[in-house]
Amino acid sequence: MTNSASISASAGYRVQNPVDNSVVETFDNVEPSGVQKIIENAANAYTEWSALSLQERGDKVGKLADLLEENKDALAEDSSLEMGKPLPEMIEEIEFSAEILRYYVDNAATFTEDQEIETSGGKAVIRRLPIGPLLGIMPWNFPYYQVARFIGPNLMLGNTIILKHAEICPRSALAIEKLAAEAGIPQGVYQNIFATHDQIGEIIADDRIQGVSLTGSERAGSAVAEQAGRHLKKAVLELGGTDPYVILDSDDVAAAAKQAWTVRMENTGQACNSNKRMIVMDDIYDEFVAELVKIAGEMRPTTPKEFAEGTYCPLSSRGAAEQLDKQLKAAVEAGAKLHVGGELSDEGAYISPAVITDIPRGSESYYQEFFGPVAEIYRVSSDEEALELANDSQYGLGGAVFSTDEDRATAIAKKLQVGMANVNTPAGEGAELPFGGVKRSGYGRELGPLGMDEFVNKQMYYVAD
Repeated sequence: MTNSASISASAGYRVQNPVDNSVVETFDNVEPSGVQKIIENAANAYTEWSALSLQERGDKVGKLADLLEENKDALAEDSSLEMGKPLPEMIEEIEFSAEILRYYVDNAATFTEDQEIETSGGKAVIRRLPIGPLLGIMPWNFPYYQVARFIGPNLMLGNTIILKHAEICPRSALAIEKLAAEAGIPQGVYQNIFATHDQIGEIIADDRIQGVSLTGSERAGSAVAEQAGRHLKKAVLELGGTDPYVILDSDDVAAAAKQAWTVRMENTGQACNSNKRMIVMDDIYDEFVAELVKIAGEMRPTTPKEFAEGTYCPLSSRGAAEQLDKQLKAAVEAGAKLHVGGELSDEGAYISPAVITDIPRGSESYYQEFFGPVAEIYRVSSDEEALELANDSQYGLGGAVFSTDEDRATAIAKKLQVGMANVNTPAGEGAELPFGGVKRSGYGRELGPLGMDEFVNKQMYYVAD
């Protein structure tokens, strides 16, 4: 999900305001004995939770959705304090999280119904059954959405959850656990854990744990995947992205540039499926770049509470801002042109929105993910060149193609080597639309029907005539 997700892990669980880098509150890691107790609770609760009907589980998960919406303002304030997201965006995220939970409440029966198989000598079906306690490892950039898309389908299936949240989002983590209990979800079904990296390894290794889902950095993903593989556990990984955003033509270049910039600035550029590589046809390239430079140059820093159009918030942490600063400087040293922005603040986690072009293909910078407010633009002279450049990436999360000729855009979009391809929209969004990628962007899918088809026993059930 991010290059910077694990930068601050060693500092422990704390609320650290990215506006001024001040530490507001700290939290203790779970005691060694507490790890085994949490696993035991999850295993014991699984027996009861999985035996409930879909209706009974749905009543409680639906109540959790209601509580998220009822408390969204207070929840959003704490989360914005933790990781710097503009307050209006944080409220929208919580609303969407509630929508995701309700989607699985409403559709679980359909997604888990028996699937008949034509066979001779008897009757056969595929049954979809829960598998047991799961571990979720979730990042800071969408502290509610990332959790919701993991727990929604799995709680409805009857699995139980141990959730390790990002070190900089402890209040968000505890709030979800508190609301789950308030919704009537039994003790042990959903548990937060402030675990160290070593303790995460202990949980994955435990025979009672049946799977692990991680959204985060490549480094974290590879470590978790290695451990899961060693212990023969199912894993789902959602990692980084350098999503191509291809503009073949436009009737209004200024409007196209504004839309591209708006998308890039969501969550201050800290979204895994953001349009990190803008690929623009040469006849509109100069105008497009000039418009982005103008917009970026006029933006001013603000706080999450005071966010308005034309302003930008801090990144999630000082470490994240410093990492992005290093990346931009390395790109310039490699031959790229920084048109505007990229200035690191003296305090806090601010870095001014940047527009960068001419990153040399084949350089280390060319293959990196810039996780922050950076518009990275490439010039192409043909549809074939646009497609080749779009697919020249180690990642494969999502991508979008724009054209006044839908057939032209479709021809390229269908050949993108990504998990999510879009035509004339930055991204298809909704609880019903599966999310995930290929290549180094990870494997497995969340959301939509596919999100309920991961941590499940697809049991073949055969009765002879």
